[in-house]
Amino acid sequence: MLGRRRGRGGLIRAAATTAVVAGTATAVSGGMQNRQAAKAQQAADADAWQQQQQQAQIDAAAQQAVAAQQAQYAQPPQYAQQAPPPPAGGGNDIMAQLQSLAALHSQGILSDDEFAAAKAKLLS
Repeated sequence: MLGRRRGRGGLIRAAATTAVVAGTATAVSGGMQNRQAAKAQQAADADAWQQQQQQAQIDAAAQQAVAAQQAQYAQPPQYAQQAPPPPAGGGNDIMAQLQSLAALHSQGILSDDEFAAAKAKLLS
């Protein structure tokens, strides 16, 4: 009878040892996987942060460029502010000046308001 108990005890002991070893291996493997996942998440977060910083720099540069462009166009060009010379007195001279004003207006050099003001000045 003692031999039987030992046989069963040995079998149960071997099964228990196997279970402990398997459980330990699973726990260690799970811990390693968790650590690797945490490292991967940290790397992804760092990449996302770097991309955010780069995008912020790009946005700031674009805003500066837009502001510079708006400042450049906010100042009217010098040639648009100058009025045409006064008429010398002849009727053909007024027609020539009106035609030159119309040409400047059609080219976009004079705005509608500037054209109307210059035309009124010529005709007065």
